[in-house]
Amino acid sequence: MLDNKITEVKHQISSLDTKGEEFALLDDEVQELRELSVSLHSMSRVQTSINWQKARMTWLQEGDAYSKFFHTVMSNRWHRNAIQLVYVDGVKVEGV
Repeated sequence: MLDNKITEVKHQISSLDTKGEEFALLDDEVQELRELSVSLHSMSRVQTSINWQKARMTWLQEGDAYSKFFHTVMSNRWHRNAIQLVYVDGVKVEGV
């Protein structure tokens, strides 16, 4: 439902933009364009919030099945990338 309203507002903005490229817009049309832009921004923010909430609900219902796997892989990568020792002028230096 909100998607349909957003699409309709985008269409109205597009038609006013097209008209504005060909002719000068009347003051009422400029005001309508501003109001449509504000409305589009507002509806887009609401849509983003709804999508975020849906994603969060899905995550809570299904859980994070890969968290243990992910943290194990990242921990192994961190250990593998850690510098254990450095040679300075032919002398082995370990630690800080």
